[in-house]
Order: sequence, then C-alpha cells, then structure tokens
Amino acid sequence: MDHSAMPKAFAGRQSWYLATLSSLSANLRANTNSTIPTAELLYSYNHVIQDKTVKLDTTYSFKFLRLSSDAGLWPASGFGKDVIIGLIGTGVWPESESFNDDGMNDVPLRWKGKCESGTQFNSSLCNKKLIGARSFNKGLIANNPSITISMNSPRDTAGHGTHTSSTAAGTYVGDASYFGYAQGTARGMAPGARVAMYKALWDEGSYTTDVIAAIDQAINDGVDVLSLSFGLDELELYEDPIAIATFAAIEKNIFVSTSAGNEGPDLETLHNGTPWVLTVAAGTMDRFFGASLSLGTDGYVRGAALYPGNFSSIQYPIVFMDKCDETKELKKLVGMIIVCQDPGKEDSLNDQFSSIQVAGNVAGVFITNSTLLDIFTQSPFPAIFLEQKDGDIVVDYIKTNKNPKASIEFKTTFLGSKPSPTVTSYTSRGPSYSAPLVLKPDIMAPGDSILAAWPLNIGVARLNDDMLFSSFNLLSGTSMACPHVAGIAALLKGAHPDWSPTAIRSALMTTSDPIDNAGNPIEDIGTNLQPATPLAMGAGHINPNKALDPGIVYDATVQDYIDFLCGLNFTPQQIKTITGSSNNCSNPSLDLNYPSFIAYFNDRNVKPDSNTVKEFQRTVTNVGEGSFIYKASLTAMKGVKVSVEPDTLVFKEINEKKSFKLSIEGPRQLDKTVSFGYLIWEDSQRKHVVRSPIVATSYKIDK
Repeated sequence: MDHSAMPKAFAGRQSWYLATLSSLSANLRANTNSTIPTAELLYSYNHVIQDKTVKLDTTYSFKFLRLSSDAGLWPASGFGKDVIIGLIGTGVWPESESFNDDGMNDVPLRWKGKCESGTQFNSSLCNKKLIGARSFNKGLIANNPSITISMNSPRDTAGHGTHTSSTAAGTYVGDASYFGYAQGTARGMAPGARVAMYKALWDEGSYTTDVIAAIDQAINDGVDVLSLSFGLDELELYEDPIAIATFAAIEKNIFVSTSAGNEGPDLETLHNGTPWVLTVAAGTMDRFFGASLSLGTDGYVRGAALYPGNFSSIQYPIVFMDKCDETKELKKLVGMIIVCQDPGKEDSLNDQFSSIQVAGNVAGVFITNSTLLDIFTQSPFPAIFLEQKDGDIVVDYIKTNKNPKASIEFKTTFLGSKPSPTVTSYTSRGPSYSAPLVLKPDIMAPGDSILAAWPLNIGVARLNDDMLFSSFNLLSGTSMACPHVAGIAALLKGAHPDWSPTAIRSALMTTSDPIDNAGNPIEDIGTNLQPATPLAMGAGHINPNKALDPGIVYDATVQDYIDFLCGLNFTPQQIKTITGSSNNCSNPSLDLNYPSFIAYFNDRNVKPDSNTVKEFQRTVTNVGEGSFIYKASLTAMKGVKVSVEPDTLVFKEINEKKSFKLSIEGPRQLDKTVSFGYLIWEDSQRKHVVRSPIVATSYKIDK
C-alpha cells in the first residue's frame, strides 16, 4: 500500500490499516525484539523462540463462489459436518447468531478442547457450534509486568476474531445486513463445521509466545484446519515462530490457511511465505455497495457509498464546486448537494471530504479515481463517490441546466459488476522472503467488503457524532480472505477425509480460475488494471466446486519439507528449530513437489546473451476414479522458453503416481521483472483441467 496516500484524519499508518483493511497491528507499544525478562516458565515448547509482536492482517461470497445446497462441494461434504476449524485471533462474541447450534449433533468424541471461563465469559456460552474458546496472554504479561488486561477471557473486544470465525464456519442468519447494505441470509463457507477460538491477540498488545502457545494447544485439542489472519515480516523460516508452529500442525495432518498481508502492491511484501501453509491473497467480488444519484429527469448515475443513515428522497439543488477547498464558500451552500472533482494529489480527496463534513452541506458527491475508497465510503455524512466517466455526466448536467436538482438513494447493493474478481491493491505480493524458491501467494479468495458477524458492543460506524452498532460488519483485507479458504478446506476435508493438507492445497490451487467474469485474465487494481501475475494472485481465484474433483494432485510429505530445508543449507540446529528433531539431510533438495513454479534469472554479472536452464521435477498422484490420459500444454511466456517431458501421463488406477520434468530456458538476466504463464494438464475425457502457474523473474531478494 502507498503509505504516502494515508489521509490526515488518521493518527498513523496503523490506524489507517485498521479502519481500511482490518489489518490490525496487535501491538505498537512493545519492542519487536523484546525478550521475556523473567525466568518464569510461560508455556512448554518443543522449540526455543524469541518473543516478537504480531501483525494481524460473509454474506454473498458463497454465491460468488458458486457454492450450492443442491450440488457440488457443499452437499458432498455435508456442509463441513464435524470438521473442526481452529482460529487464532482476538477472541469471539459467543452470543452472535452465527454461532447458533440449532440442529447440530453432539460434539465429536475426538475433541479434546474446552471452553474457558473468564471476564464476562462463562464456559456455558460454548455449544455444539462454538466448541472451544481459550485465551493466552502469559507472554504479554511477562513483557509488560504492570499491565492490566481489560478483558481477560476469550471474549472478543476487537471484532476481528468474531468476523473471521463466522466467515469460516458461521451458521445461517436471516436478515443480516450492514444498515441495509448486503441484506440477506449470512452463512460461513462451512456452515456445518465446528469452531474453536484461541484468543492470543489482545487490545493491550500481542506476542508470539502467546500465538505459538495457542497454535500448540489447537493441535493438541484436535482441530482439522487452522486459520491464521496475521503474520510476521522478513524472517527466515527458522526465525519465524509461526512457520515453526505450523510445521508441527502439518506433522499432525492439519491444514493451515494464512493471510498474505495488506502491504501491497509492491513486490516482496507478503508474510507467511512458508512452504507448508497456504498463503491467501485478497480479491474483489462482483458486488459493490453504493447509491444512485438521480439528476432531475435526466436519468441517474451510480457510485460507491456506505452511508449508514436515512436520507430524504426529495430533490435538492446541486452545484459543482470543483476542488471544494474553500470551506467558507461551502458553508454558504447549506441545503445543497456539492459536487467535488478530486485532482488526484496526495491527500486531496481527504481534504475535500473534510471540507464538506465541516461545512455541513446536504451531501457530497466526489468524482475520483482513488483506489482507497474503503477509507471514505463508511461516511458519517451523506456522501457518494463516482468514477470519472459518471462524474462527467453529472458536471455536464449541472452546467447545461439553469436550475439543476438531484436526489440520492442510499443503501443499494449492486450485483454482477464486471470485471470481477480483481486483485485488490493492498494485498501483499510475492516473492516470499523466507522461501523465495516457492511461488507465493498460493491463491486468491474474496477479501473485499466481506459481511460477517460482529460484537454488538463495538461501534462499526458514525452518524454525525453518534456511534452506531450492528451485529454484522463489512471489513476488507487478506484477514477476510484467509478464513474463506479455511472454510473451503474444511469442506474438502469433509468430502475427502483421506487427503493430506498438501493434497487439499494442490486441489485448491490447480482448479482455481485465472479468468474473470468477463472472460479476460484477472486484472490487478494495484497495477492500474494490468493482468494480474501469480506474484499477486497465486494460481488464481478459488473455485470450491472444481477442487472437489481435481483429477491429479501434487502431494508432499513431511520428509519432503525436511529435504527442502536441507537444500537451503540451513545448519542442523536451524533445521531442528523448525522440525523439533535431528535430521541427517541425506537427500537435500530445493525442488519441492509444489503445484507452481518460480525461476530466477537475475545474474547481473554475465553477458546479456548468456542463457541458462532451470529444471523442476514433479510427481503427481491420480485421485480420480478410473483411468486417465493427461496431455500437457504450455502458455507462451515472454523472454523464456518452457518445455515439459514427458508431455503425456497415463494413469490406470487411483493413487497411481507419475513424474515429469519442466524446464525453463532464458537469459541469465531477464529483461522483464515478471514473465508468467501456465502448465496445463488436461485429460482426454476433458473432465479435468489441472493448471499450475509458472513465473520467471529478474527480481532479486536482498538478505
């Protein structure tokens, strides 16, 4: 994200993220390199770690993802019945209707977790849907001995945990909305799944010791899926406590979904670039919230808006004030709708917004191309934001009519917008700092303007000077995309209980969509709507129903990950820090059996015409019923030549494995920063299309 674009209304970068993206920095007051200043045993670990602060990084989305009660992944998985999703977060608001357990059977006997009592939280608040709630703050207390924790219990005082957990597995709630926007029946991705919340992120601050303790406990309690909407930046794998803890989860066959972060659109900004977790980018949907501006009898235009109040439908005089930078003049126009043209300069929209708010005009109409409208649309006064082409229509109407008048209808939800999905500008990009030889992020999921449950005592909007409250809230960020994938992974776990976490990841990635609803390559808002690269969206936008039957998968074992760590030339102690055990590194390999490919052509110390070849070995497993013949095809990539050998794979039975080699030939110093394409395996029956992204890049990671 362009930090220079931060509006003046926010005290700092963090409050901007919180308001815009729900990318919560869990603690700004503690030293990120602080260590626990006491010998007291906080938690028991298999690894020694240095304490750090943690950065945190609905509902129409099920329809956008084409999940149906009649066919596909939902009925095949029993809607995620009895799959247990554990979330590490800010806690939970158990009274939310999203955690109602009506119609659910008894809690699975294999469950070892519990519901803890604490401040304003009784263990009886858990039920057959919310089957676990624990809290962890010994690290926070050790680093801040004099601290007073205001809500020392699993209860959510930030909203983030309630929102993400209901996104993953909330049950059906009718008449849900955000003050009339997004009205309908809310539900999570896996409405039949169970939820367990592990509160490790606090208003007073958050530390990795507490996060790791929470992950360890979730593993011991018996969760099937973990959802982690937070991360740590620029750490080696053996220094990253989240990478270390999630390795233990993979050893226990637990699928881990993580957020990529909200620091885009620059390259190498993502966190959770760990090979054994799924790293999720955020995309838009074909829905947007707004208002209709009627221009007398000359028709209307639509714009973005989330004004929560009621607004008169009568017509008001409308006037164009261009830059809207003279508050004194604006105050003379009380009783009028004011139209402002954003010049696109730093803080210009923020200045106009503030001027209209201070002047007290009937409403503000802002013509702008800003990609940061989430900051402004939840406006405390009537405001609508128009694209330039619609703004031109309004200005022309005003200039060509002697007595121009207009009316505004708020609380409108528009569906079917094209193109969609698009990559959000804020979602963090690869390559991965911690594991650059593994292409990250892995996949994109809905993360923009997601409606989900919210604590009733936490304000969600302002109307003039009054705080408003709601049981549902709209949030944006990779924090919202991550639980979408966690819920879908739970569905796949329910449909295919024998699949490994890596098989589930492969199924999700190779069946994802790189094409939008207009039939074109998915566009990236962060690069002015250029085609999105896999470093922005991973393999593509998640397609749950296709993932149910992927045909073939790229599977991997725990030993494969250990061999990869050995290939990185980590010391035996560094590897042991991650794995918890000693390894002789008899078979080191940098060629992890991953469903994507990334090759670096960034040797600047050679002749430009000097070529090199990067080779990748892969093994795929047939998970389709019956025999299949797969044929490979490759999309063209600028600056490099790609080949695959063999180009035909014949499977005679389920679980049969076949191997192939993919080669990328190119100059040692590639001209383009990023060149990308796809390897596609399609069976002769045209039942399965298995797509893997390929990236060739001249980008160089400096460590």
